[in-house]
Amino acid sequence: MAAGLFELRRDEITNWWVATVVDRKFNRGRFSLAAAQVDDGGECQNCGQPPGEGVRLRTLKDYAFHVVGAEEDARAIERNLAQVALAQARASGSWRTVVAPPGEHRPLQMIGGDLLCAMLDRVRAEFVHASRLGQTEYLQVVQNCGAQAGARTSHRCLDLYDLPQIPHRVAEEIGGAARFVIKEGECPYCRLAREEPRTGTRLIWEDAASVAFAPYASRSPFEVWIVPRRHVADFGQATDTDLASTAEALRQVLRRLARLDGPPHNLILHAAPLRQRVDATYHWHWEIHPRLREIAGLELGTGLPVNPVSPEEAVEQLLISSTEGADQEKL
Repeated sequence: MAAGLFELRRDEITNWWVATVVDRKFNRGRFSLAAAQVDDGGECQNCGQPPGEGVRLRTLKDYAFHVVGAEEDARAIERNLAQVALAQARASGSWRTVVAPPGEHRPLQMIGGDLLCAMLDRVRAEFVHASRLGQTEYLQVVQNCGAQAGARTSHRCLDLYDLPQIPHRVAEEIGGAARFVIKEGECPYCRLAREEPRTGTRLIWEDAASVAFAPYASRSPFEVWIVPRRHVADFGQATDTDLASTAEALRQVLRRLARLDGPPHNLILHAAPLRQRVDATYHWHWEIHPRLREIAGLELGTGLPVNPVSPEEAVEQLLISSTEGADQEKL
């Protein structure tokens, strides 16, 4: 790899640039940060709400988003808000969470594959249900692990947000993927699922259905994507095989990250919008973003992400940690 303070890399899908540091020797101590547990005061609401023993769906807010737009628009809405119901005042969406069984506070990689599949299956069902209702634009699924990553509970859960608009990042991916298909004649995510295992430089894990790798233009240290080999845009159309493979990929990747002191991270699902047909061009996938650095002035001033660890170095460290962990388990 060529020496230089920064190597500017371009994401082939969004055309966004990333400044990757490539001439600094990796210092594991700089990225030693364990996910902080959330203090729930000894009373976890997700353990008891809603009642039940298995995977459950909990509604936290019926109307999670109040669309106000620009300041002038917001003032106009405020003037009229007292005259209309909240549901009519451009309020929409909901905030729900798929919660694991009571008492399940272990990290995601430590829960069983069957349980994780059951949680993903419930997420899939919510995509199908939301598509049939047709009342919102986008369903965003996230998991926040560790207080530093925005977690408000230590209970294992997957948060679902019904959004009244397609997020900017997802819109850029959808548009970029469509342009890529026109130019190259194939889905960019399908190409990544084929080429990353072939080159092996950034590959972390694979099976017959999924591929886990560090993207070439990683925006943050140890960023990982999990991409199904089968082309499908709508997560509601994921098969049981897709879910089982995704669950195992998540467990494998997070297990490797855990050996780097279990950093706080965000798990994010990107999938097709609920009311747009992008079947031919988009491709659902999961992204894992460890929270291992602070945002500095260059990023705030330019919007250019700065990644102090190249994805190639990150994968090397993850694979080393995996080997060390396996050796310790044998002992």
